[in-house]
Amino acid sequence: MNYLEEQEKLHKPTVKELNILLADYHLYYQKLRNFHWNILGENFFDLHLKFEELYTDAREKIDEIAERILTLNFHPMSKYSHYLEISNITEEKSLIDDKKMVNCLIEDHGKLLEQMKKVVKKADDSGDEGTIDLIGAYIRYLEKASWMLNAWTKRGKERLNSSILKE
Repeated sequence: MNYLEEQEKLHKPTVKELNILLADYHLYYQKLRNFHWNILGENFFDLHLKFEELYTDAREKIDEIAERILTLNFHPMSKYSHYLEISNITEEKSLIDDKKMVNCLIEDHGKLLEQMKKVVKKADDSGDEGTIDLIGAYIRYLEKASWMLNAWTKRGKERLNSSILKE
């Protein structure tokens, strides 16, 4: 067995998880486009722009994940029917209110973060520092986006956990 064959065998579990993440990001991206197109009401301007920011980021990540799979010497999945079969993300109706849209995205962020942890675990098992570095940056971005969306859902009087503060 030559070096490349050994590397392929070593990276196959990581690639499997990366393909699931790729599927997740495709459905997440389309959900963001759906929400961007269908947002109505007093929060239109804020959320229309936020959804565009998020889907632009998701589009870039889709390409980077696929290129990482190629770098590991595998072909990325590319059929939408396959994405629908393996994704942790589900489709959403178009005609829902803004708060439901935001809560749906927060839930999806949890699913994406969970899948990213699986990718990192497999990459760590195989010593794949490149994938760990890539996904680590994604985790940091998505955690911040989740915090911001969660803050948007709060009423003015609600506060974060203050149990460690001295009053």
